[in-house]
Amino acid sequence: MTHSPLSLSHSPRHRWKVLAAGVAANAAFSVAFSGIPMTAVLMRTGYQLDNATLGLVLGLMGLGIAVSELPWGLLTDRWGDRPVLLTGLGSTAIALVAMALWAAPSGQHIPGLGWLAAGLLLVGLLGGSVNGASGRAVMTWFDASERGLAMSIRQTAVPLGGGIGALVLPFVALHFGFAALYGLLALLCALSALMSWAWVHEPPIARDAPRTSSATAEAPKTGPLRDARVWRIVLGIGILCAPQFAVLSFGTVFLHDFGHAGLATITATMVFTQVGAMVMRVWSGRWTDRRRNRPAYLRTCSALSVLLFAALAVLVMAAGTHTADSLALRIALVVLLGVSGVCVSAWHGVAYTELATLAGAARAGTALGMANTSVFLVCFVTPFSIPHLLALQGWPMVWLAASACALVAMPLLVPRPAASDQKLAKTALSRST
Repeated sequence: MTHSPLSLSHSPRHRWKVLAAGVAANAAFSVAFSGIPMTAVLMRTGYQLDNATLGLVLGLMGLGIAVSELPWGLLTDRWGDRPVLLTGLGSTAIALVAMALWAAPSGQHIPGLGWLAAGLLLVGLLGGSVNGASGRAVMTWFDASERGLAMSIRQTAVPLGGGIGALVLPFVALHFGFAALYGLLALLCALSALMSWAWVHEPPIARDAPRTSSATAEAPKTGPLRDARVWRIVLGIGILCAPQFAVLSFGTVFLHDFGHAGLATITATMVFTQVGAMVMRVWSGRWTDRRRNRPAYLRTCSALSVLLFAALAVLVMAAGTHTADSLALRIALVVLLGVSGVCVSAWHGVAYTELATLAGAARAGTALGMANTSVFLVCFVTPFSIPHLLALQGWPMVWLAASACALVAMPLLVPRPAASDQKLAKTALSRST
């Protein structure tokens, strides 16, 4: 196996410590932004919210991330990964401590909606720092032959954190309250900041000789903000996240309200979804590195997502109001929701590697910031829109809309080759034969 000079500048193994710190940073924040929606049923009761207000509140963290992602990405490319990670994780921990003190309901007091909304928005604004910074670290420390695997491992942090959140946060909220929940999240952010402080550094060769480093050599002349190809993939990534966020934000509500599932079943389904996505992301990164078939893999994930969410909508329509009367039907709903959630979450590492490779390692922070802005705008819009779709036509409309989003995203993520590219390919083939 060959490694770039960047990956050998500390030691052959140090790149894995950098990756571990990036995974920890993303996982710690993912426990918050993916885990808090897992407490949606308890939050609705504890804060005395209706579905529309619940959707708005859950979307505010995504809005905060979306607004801050691009600025954090630009700062990462300018300052480096370490300062951004330390600043972001430290300030996020402080914001969560403030929520534990002033925005948590108790038996004697329910805080105003403004405290909850402002707290979640602030956590999103500050926590958005982890995504671009950890992604840029992967691009600068890992050789091109390992980047798909490394980026996919980094992307497992999102379902890993979500799985931990689904397993732990409902239990903590139910038995110890939301103050303990926010305090636990603050602790996780603080611990991951310590890992970043210990392990994340700019590769010395990249720092001392930026003009000759391989990372800089890969950067295209046109910046990501002016590259139409980058914007196309960014839009595709964002749109394909809508079905994923539908499962993560309102999957628990769907299983509770429509499927009449208990807390144990809901938790098991969400944990399965997150663990399954984590396994698939690692496997897909290694598999596509070996076969060099990222576009085909992205096309397959998109197509399967279209079919699975359409099937879920059909099953809900077939069930009608008799879900509680049939154990087999409830099991089918749980299984289909879980499989749909895994499929629509399995492509992230591959897509982000494709995007970062297109932008170049030196501009990866900006490109990943653009993608995450798109993703978390969708994270805000999705839970905000679902209650309105429910009021319009119920759960079938929600899952049909999810299927339609996957269909729209497919040509953006994997466009057809241009006519000139096809002509060049045919010419090269004819010469080779």
